[in-house]
Amino acid sequence: MTLNDLARTLPDYAKDLRLNLSSLLNEQGLTDQQKYGTIVACAHAASYRPLIVAAEEEAGAKIAATALTAAKAAASIMAMNNIYYRFLHLSSNKDYATRPAKLRMNVIGTPGIDKADFELFCLAVSAINGCGMCIDAHEKVLQAAGVSQDTIQTAVRIAAVVHAIARSLAALPEAVDQPVAAAA
Repeated sequence: MTLNDLARTLPDYAKDLRLNLSSLLNEQGLTDQQKYGTIVACAHAASYRPLIVAAEEEAGAKIAATALTAAKAAASIMAMNNIYYRFLHLSSNKDYATRPAKLRMNVIGTPGIDKADFELFCLAVSAINGCGMCIDAHEKVLQAAGVSQDTIQTAVRIAAVVHAIARSLAALPEAVDQPVAAAA
């Protein structure tokens, strides 16, 4: 099933999501690796299995296996980092920010693809997960790498649309599948 096929299962009240997805899939401002990697990373972050399957299937025909793996790695590492760094940001006890994280994050240093593309995936996932500290950190790296604000904004638009599609489909009584359970 393609992403557009899955989007066609959205109810009429979510028509804007279908239109936005179609526009994003036709977006020319991102490379296929940036576009489809961001879509896959965001589908994983949204945790709705049918969307993950459709995104991976469509991306598999457009990007290298290493980029597909990197997109999943971005969603995985950001699932951890966004919780930890959001805690540091929100905690009124700022002593926690002075302590070492003691969390392995090797994939950020060696993602197996262009570092800026991986950072773009991480930024988009951080937007879904609501970690302002991570958003700022990844945006700073992207700016230093010369990535345009238009590219960054498009990645966040992808995050918004993919997340909204996952939420909308998961809420339907006739949902194709149950969402992937969040870790406790």
